[in-house]
Amino acid sequence: MSDIDDLAREYWDATLQAEPTEAHLLGLYPQGEGRFEDLSRAEEDRRIAQLRDFADRAEALSGLDEEQQVTAAVLVSDARTSADLLETRLAELSADPIFGMQTSMPLVLGMLTLPDARVAEAMVGTFEGIGAAYDALADRVREGVEHGRRPAQFAVRETVRQLDEALDVAVADDPMVAALALPEGSEDLRSRLVDVVSSSVRPGMERYRDVLRDVVLAQARPDEQCGLSWLDDGAETYAAALRYFTTTDKTAQEIHDIGLAQVEALAQEYRELGAEALGTDDLAEIFERMRTDPELHFETGDQLVEASKQALERAGAEMGDWFETLPKAPCAVEGTLTGAKAFYFPPATDGSRGGTFFVNVDEPQDWGTFELESMAFHEGIPGHHLQLSVAGELPDSVPEFRKHLHTAAYTEGWGLYSERLSDEMGLYGSQVDRLGMLSADSLRACRLVVDTGLHALGWSRQQAVDYMVANSPMTEGIVRPEVDRYVVSPGQACSYMVGRLEIQRMRREAEQRRGDDFEIKAFHTAVLDQGPLPLDVLDRVVRARLS
Repeated sequence: MSDIDDLAREYWDATLQAEPTEAHLLGLYPQGEGRFEDLSRAEEDRRIAQLRDFADRAEALSGLDEEQQVTAAVLVSDARTSADLLETRLAELSADPIFGMQTSMPLVLGMLTLPDARVAEAMVGTFEGIGAAYDALADRVREGVEHGRRPAQFAVRETVRQLDEALDVAVADDPMVAALALPEGSEDLRSRLVDVVSSSVRPGMERYRDVLRDVVLAQARPDEQCGLSWLDDGAETYAAALRYFTTTDKTAQEIHDIGLAQVEALAQEYRELGAEALGTDDLAEIFERMRTDPELHFETGDQLVEASKQALERAGAEMGDWFETLPKAPCAVEGTLTGAKAFYFPPATDGSRGGTFFVNVDEPQDWGTFELESMAFHEGIPGHHLQLSVAGELPDSVPEFRKHLHTAAYTEGWGLYSERLSDEMGLYGSQVDRLGMLSADSLRACRLVVDTGLHALGWSRQQAVDYMVANSPMTEGIVRPEVDRYVVSPGQACSYMVGRLEIQRMRREAEQRRGDDFEIKAFHTAVLDQGPLPLDVLDRVVRARLS
């Protein structure tokens, strides 16, 4: 076994050690048992040094064949960008009403497979780790204030409200315990978990809540200064976030300009398709119809789930004509009352759980009928389920860490590419459904403009909302939580469109190089059969395969 193979295995082991919840979600035991992420500054310092050491060791290797060079390049990119992002100390701004622990933990815990009594018993240690993580968050945001780095005021206020609500629930009814799929006859274990919630988790939540409420809130940044650009080190922090999430060196201004160009191009597509689908080419009227026409919106959550299942069944019937490798794992569709509007959990590597496309059915009338199909294709097939399942099922010759990397520009770029590919495949049920493809594009194009506007150009929260409402068919009620997401997760939203555009560029160039010999199946195999890759490495792989 080569030095790079040894290093890749060591890198994966270190990743699982640092991210035990990820290990458990993947069904990797015992790495994920009985632990939770250590969110302390000391652990962050240790992890930064470890990641930089891995990158240095990979760069020092020589005599590698082509496949090994890919592994080394992926490791270096992931380790360096991850270390750079950790070193920005974004944890000091930890007030997140969108993806924060106070909202995400019940959902995540519900996805953890407990295959036997040993793994189930280990959840006691996991719960103790959750309590310690809340304590660490309290320390980190207090340090942030001491360092002059304060979260956005609305994020602090809303996080405090969510923590208050969570703490008001009777301990015996705690949603984290309720979420666990404990084996039958686990009454004693359930009782001990409730005790840990009472003795560790709730006190940690209270300390985190108290620091946010009593120390941070009064000094938090107002809506007019909610982006990173208002911090002394905001430019450097945002640049690191963009490098991590886009795996490119594109500047904030370059990404902003790309977004503006995409929004302008989409306006013409709306006019052309709107004339056929809605009988008007007036952009404002098209947007208003998509926002308010009752005939273009769902009524029940069951409708959402059923329409999703039908869309994925239709996609599954066509996959063989476009892809050489199909996922072995199934993709289920489930309604949920929490979390984002739609999202996906990949299969467990041990086969205990397939992939799941979650649709938020809490307020079904907020879903346009036109939105559903593009979302299903993005999250399911030919989108995330295909890409992540194929990656997870790659042979042993591909290092394990490469199968599971969270490379947002690649993964989300593929998801967004899949929405347009689904149009090529003839999957959309109607011209109205094709309008949903444009609506999804509008969201991702606006993200480039708004995310960079907030974090590099000094935009206010309201300025970001106004831009998205004016340039997409989304309602203000949908836009506001979107903008809030960009504020608390800087750079992540830029990964979608940047990744999609780069994959499309690679395809155009491959078509030009190969001419009549170009095969779409071969292109898709070149993109998918190496696992998630930084975009520059993906470009290298596609060029080598389709020269």
